[in-house]
Amino acid sequence: MQATFDERHVRNPHAVPIFAFWVAVCIVLVSTIAPDSRADALTLSAPGPAGAAQQFTVSGDWAHTVSRDSYGATEKPKPAVAPSAGRPDPGTAKEIAWGLLQGRGWGESEYDCLVALWTKESNWNVYAENRSSGAYGIPQALPGSKMATAGDDWRTNPQTQIVWGLSYIAGRYGTPCGAWDHFLRKNWY
Repeated sequence: MQATFDERHVRNPHAVPIFAFWVAVCIVLVSTIAPDSRADALTLSAPGPAGAAQQFTVSGDWAHTVSRDSYGATEKPKPAVAPSAGRPDPGTAKEIAWGLLQGRGWGESEYDCLVALWTKESNWNVYAENRSSGAYGIPQALPGSKMATAGDDWRTNPQTQIVWGLSYIAGRYGTPCGAWDHFLRKNWY
């Protein structure tokens, strides 16, 4: 005997609970795999061998490391601080730099970093030349001719060299202390 239309299309009594179960599983998976799509909130390291520590970085004053079954936090290193340079002597390249730094709104600590940096680079000698690399002047521009963008007298004028050097530092490192920090880590800036 053949089933009637009504008997063949009777709803399965288990269909709704099974459907609800799979919807719940999908919600859990989505919230586990991508709980937050903000890329700036968390940086994950690539997966490593089994049992290897997993790491992530969070913006702020602390660096965090999470390992399996443990947690550690260490304070980020403090920015580079240079020894106090004191006030510059009148009529010197350092006095020119002091005035230009003040004009940029950079304070005494930035001046200290600049003095330390350029003392290491050229000892504030407007004619300093690195014979092996070609770097020239107080900021040791490489090549020295780059400083022509600040003035045609770049070979002899400390103000022209300092103006160029401060622009270079601002564009690449943000501040003299940023450049000094890089110099301390890499021995160049």
